[in-house]
Amino acid sequence: MFHDIRYRVAMSLSLRLWQATVIMMTLPVYYENDADPLLLGSKTVAVLGYGSQGRAHAQNLRDSGNNVLVAQRTGSRNHESAVDDGFDPLSLEEAVRRSDLLIFALPDETMGDIYAKQIAPFLKHGQALGFVHGFSVHFRQINPPAEADVIMVAPKGPGTLVREAYTRGGGLTCILAVHQDATGHARQLALAWGAAIGGGRGGMIETTFAAECEADLFGEQTVLCGGVIELMKVAYETLVEAGFPEEVAYFECVHEVKQVVDLQYAGGLAAMRQRISNTASYGGLTRGPRLVNEKTRTEMQAILQEIQTGRFAREWLDECRSGKKHLDELETTESQHSSEAAGRTVRNLARKAKSG
Repeated sequence: MFHDIRYRVAMSLSLRLWQATVIMMTLPVYYENDADPLLLGSKTVAVLGYGSQGRAHAQNLRDSGNNVLVAQRTGSRNHESAVDDGFDPLSLEEAVRRSDLLIFALPDETMGDIYAKQIAPFLKHGQALGFVHGFSVHFRQINPPAEADVIMVAPKGPGTLVREAYTRGGGLTCILAVHQDATGHARQLALAWGAAIGGGRGGMIETTFAAECEADLFGEQTVLCGGVIELMKVAYETLVEAGFPEEVAYFECVHEVKQVVDLQYAGGLAAMRQRISNTASYGGLTRGPRLVNEKTRTEMQAILQEIQTGRFAREWLDECRSGKKHLDELETTESQHSSEAAGRTVRNLARKAKSG
């Protein structure tokens, strides 16, 4: 029953802007005092991949006093970045051989194949597998050995913010999960890892691989990278088609979104409403539901079902195996949207105003 409650709460708060103060009454939340840094300090940690999350985890773990190895392909830009940051990148095989905890910071779409060919054959008994997102395990791209602890620490923000928060003495809230507890110490290991990257200061919320993965995908598709973006583009187009200047349309429908989101991020919906005009609040509350209505809700439910049944994962992996041609077409088309030029003009104005 408690698991079901946690799952429903996780799904209803699927955006990345989770706040521990809102959900700490229904979900277990851990902090620095709950973690034993010595548990991780006695181990060698290998961060596999030096992209946004990998870089942040590797640097924060090292700065917390841990022995950290980095695995990154020679000749890549991320390899050069790792060297510049003071690491001596290894091959995947060598990193696996020399580590006690493997942190998978590889792309979702390639992680399964990389694991099967370059990691699984070299695994040792007693190694722990750590993930920063639940996709590969939840959708069975990776089937870990039964004797391995399988854990997750997923910061609720991009790697750049994970690093910035840590260097300021803070930390981002993280999602913590244990998929497999072979040793009886998996949760303690996850807590030590999360605390070492700053999650102990931001709060570590415990849920499941399934809840993190499905809620994360749902939030990206329906709000963060899908719904909000499409809403902005269509609103911009509507004003431009009605004869409004493109720069004005961009300001009103795209540029100012951050201002409202920042107010909501700081204090929630009610606090945001208190800080905007009565006209804006009334207009939004009465007209917003005309746009996001029961038809929208039905479509969201369909999208969630596609995620939970694995349909989206299969579609995405098939897209990757075919060379990502459809993704490239979609990104190219969006990059040519007329709001892009208007946006450059607006941002230049904003920069000049700030520097002046």
